Formats: sequence, structure tokens, C-alpha cells
Amino acid sequence: MLNLLRLSFLPQSTDFGLLILRCALGFPMMLLHGWMKFENFNTMAPKFLPLFGLPSNVSLGLAIFAELVCSGLLVLGLFTRFAALNLAITMSVAFFMVHKGAFTGPQSGELAYVYLAGFATLFLTGGGKFSVDGK
Repeated sequence: MLNLLRLSFLPQSTDFGLLILRCALGFPMMLLHGWMKFENFNTMAPKFLPLFGLPSNVSLGLAIFAELVCSGLLVLGLFTRFAALNLAITMSVAFFMVHKGAFTGPQSGELAYVYLAGFATLFLTGGGKFSVDGK
């Protein structure tokens, strides 16, 4: 009965799990967030939050770099830890500074927090053997 509850009959593969995590976080970040910001740069730049004394267009450019370029690197598993670190920093800024650490309400940062947790995990683990880094 315990084997059934533990699902021990399924093969275990940490590396395959890391591949799924990289793709499950990287593709939506790249396509839904990074690409949207890239396409709408001129309309978003004046409204984007200027952070750390940087002009809003520079802050937006850094977010686009992380969300578009680093997400692509993450999916490939190329420079995985570098990409994951950039994405984790971007999601930290989004969660703590933009969403004020809120998990509920109209300015909920729950999604930014979930992305942050996943990117922090990939920063710590690396891409696994099913990555360009692993080859």
C-alpha cells in the first residue's frame, strides 16, 4: 500500500523534472510577458516603474532582457544559472516592489512569487542533463 501511495512504480528522473520546470516557466514568461513588453515598448515605457534610480525605459529594457532573452536561455538550458538568477531578480522586483508582497487583492503578486520560487530553484539546481549546459 505504501508503494502505491509513494507512486514508487513510476521511474524517477530529476533531470527530466528540471527540463519540464525550465519549459513550464520559460515558455510562458518569454511568450506572454517578455514578448508582450518587447512589442509594446513605446507605449509601456512611460508608464513603467523607474527602479533604483534608472529611467523607466531602462528598467523596462532590463525586464525585457530577463523575460525574453533569459527565458529563451532557460528553455534551452544554456547558461541556466545566469538566466535563472536574472529572472529571479526580476521576479523579486515585481513581487516586492511592484506588487508590494501582496498575495491577494487587485494587485496580487502571486504569479510573480510562483515564478520567483521556480527560478530560484533552477538557480540552485542548474539545468540538469537534458540541457545544453549538461552536454
